Amino acid sequence: MDKQAAIIAIDQGTTSSRTIVFKPNGSIISSAQQEYPQHYPNDGWVEHDPEDIWSSTLATLQKAERQALEQNVNILALGVTNQRETTVIWDRATGKPIYKAIVWQDRRTVSLCEKLKVQGHSQLVRDRTGLLLDPYFSATKIAWILENVEGARTRAEHGELAFGTIDSFLIWRLTGGKHHVTDATNASRTLLFDIHQQQWDDDLLQLFNIPKSLLPEVLDSAANFGTTSTEFTQHPIPILGVAGDQHAATIGQCCFEPGETKCTFGTGCFVLMNTGAQAVQSQNQLLTTIAYRINGKVTYALEGSVFIAGAAVKWLRDTLGLISNVKETETLAASLTSNQGVYLVPAFTGLGAPYWQPNARAALYGLSLATGPAEIARATLESNAYSTSDLLSAMSQDATHVTKIRVDGGMANNSWLMQFLADILNIEVQRPQILETTALGAAYLAGLQAGIYEDLSQLYESRLEHESFLPKIKDDERAKLIAGWQKAVQKTLL
Repeated sequence: MDKQAAIIAIDQGTTSSRTIVFKPNGSIISSAQQEYPQHYPNDGWVEHDPEDIWSSTLATLQKAERQALEQNVNILALGVTNQRETTVIWDRATGKPIYKAIVWQDRRTVSLCEKLKVQGHSQLVRDRTGLLLDPYFSATKIAWILENVEGARTRAEHGELAFGTIDSFLIWRLTGGKHHVTDATNASRTLLFDIHQQQWDDDLLQLFNIPKSLLPEVLDSAANFGTTSTEFTQHPIPILGVAGDQHAATIGQCCFEPGETKCTFGTGCFVLMNTGAQAVQSQNQLLTTIAYRINGKVTYALEGSVFIAGAAVKWLRDTLGLISNVKETETLAASLTSNQGVYLVPAFTGLGAPYWQPNARAALYGLSLATGPAEIARATLESNAYSTSDLLSAMSQDATHVTKIRVDGGMANNSWLMQFLADILNIEVQRPQILETTALGAAYLAGLQAGIYEDLSQLYESRLEHESFLPKIKDDERAKLIAGWQKAVQKTLL
């Protein structure tokens, strides 16, 4: 009996590591997931232990691989997708990190960003990288580690250290230290990569005082990133696809034509609109980024990033104790006929696009003595739809009006939220059968490089069925709800 072809994909996220084995048609053969601790050493600081990331990734990889091999499959390739911007610096000789991973949500470098803005560097950064000067991105995190870990700068200048986003760190470990690489999408999130010239930028390296020797080699999103060591997998598996999580979800959702747009509801909420060969520079505080790079050809995207989405639901469960599992939010929200005028602005780690206010903090508005767990849970869910509405409004001004949006991520399971999203956006919301589109996108990239798929059009044709949510509320009700949200945001920004 011939073995069935399969692709394995690592999805290393902000709160958990996951590995999924896919059939070429996108259906799931096996999967494994493991949460790991978050660390908050100071206000606005967010860290991970890189060893927790590694051990949880390896555990899920080995479990999913074992389960798949028991089903008589032939794993032909490995794809990797990862939480973006999160920064690790490690010793090239030992592979040991010299400091905790500084997470994308971390705001400790606000003052450095403000200093660089005052010095007039914002436009240079914007022109070269498509990004804004914000603690969100990797460069100021690298600079902080070099300045605050004893001996780090000297060792970096001597070529003893390596920097990587999580994809680079995992590939280094999986290949036994043989490959220090990343892909163009992850490189585009560092503030150090010229997205037009497709190379590390010497002026930006000088601006942030970062030695070039720290940086990985940048490859296409579908390329040969090395092969796993048999110390970690039962057979050597070629690593053939890599993309940051939001870019991988764009591929998993088959947003291959300009104007096609996806929204991922994970720890945060991220909207990407394909803009094709054109790198559209936003006039509304959105980011210009690389959607993917295949066969040397770059496809660009406009992106809006909301820092807190699913993380707010986790806050309801783990910190407030209002719910015991995330599914309860759907029942609680549906139990109410309206939001009772209660709004949550989820600026727990600052506000992202289109506001970019790192010092803003979360706030609940419209509370009364009648406000209870249902109202707070509903406000938390609703904040995702309002935040997405802000992003799409900005995108329509910068590029084109979005007529439908493809959703994925854990919170897309919440049908109440998806209907509310359609109501607020006033467009069709499409939810695919396979919500793990981030991992699927990494698998697609690896499959392209392995020759399992001929081209992107074949991926589009093989898309599984989706479910649609259509707007149901009246225009005046929608306008009233959005006006209440915008009023709450403005109070938060004061």
